[in-house]
Amino acid sequence: MDELKFRRQAYTEPNCQDDDFLAAMQAIPERESFVNDLKNLDRKLERALKIDVPEDLAARLLLNQQLHQHSRLRRKSGFTLALVASVAFIAGISFTLLRMAPVDLGQHALAHVYHETKALTLDQDISFKDVNFQLASMSTIGNAKFTQQPGKLYYSSFCDFQGVKSLHLVMQGEHGKVTLFIVPIEDRMVLEQAFKDNKYLGRGFVTDKAYMLLVGEDNSDLNYVKKEIQQIFI
Repeated sequence: MDELKFRRQAYTEPNCQDDDFLAAMQAIPERESFVNDLKNLDRKLERALKIDVPEDLAARLLLNQQLHQHSRLRRKSGFTLALVASVAFIAGISFTLLRMAPVDLGQHALAHVYHETKALTLDQDISFKDVNFQLASMSTIGNAKFTQQPGKLYYSSFCDFQGVKSLHLVMQGEHGKVTLFIVPIEDRMVLEQAFKDNKYLGRGFVTDKAYMLLVGEDNSDLNYVKKEIQQIFI
């Protein structure tokens, strides 16, 4: 499920239990947080609509039904439309703020590696031509491409960096595997040249067309892949 379809489904029915929707939500931590925010809004909306009925409402309705019917319908419609508009406005603002928030590329890259653990176990034997085809669909990086095969490519798939369509690759380093994220350049991106946690090391650098994030367990592997990319990615 692509990002647009996922968000449409989330706005329409955040409590949806369809397998495709749940899989898309669980694929990216930010999506699950986004859906939880929408669920909270739904609960607030439900509470707002639970209005206590006045004790004498039935008598007054019977007495004034014909006289006030039109007025009551107008008030009810106005209230509902205003409430729906408010919810839509809040959701739109939340999405806009999410898109404007700074993105720590290093921490985002580490989170993706842990979330997509299967990527490090697969061997899809990817051709650089297949990768270039994927890159060509990312209009935000122009005509960026690999000029030749960057060694062994085990895995290639699109991923989401805070709403930015990016590419997730797993490559062979000097000794072990290295994860490479190719992320289109945006002003809100925060690039660290070096980052790490208790298990992985990371390196970040920028080309003319994109940010490059490398994640692996050994410095020699990161340096090997970085040097290779700088020579064949244009």
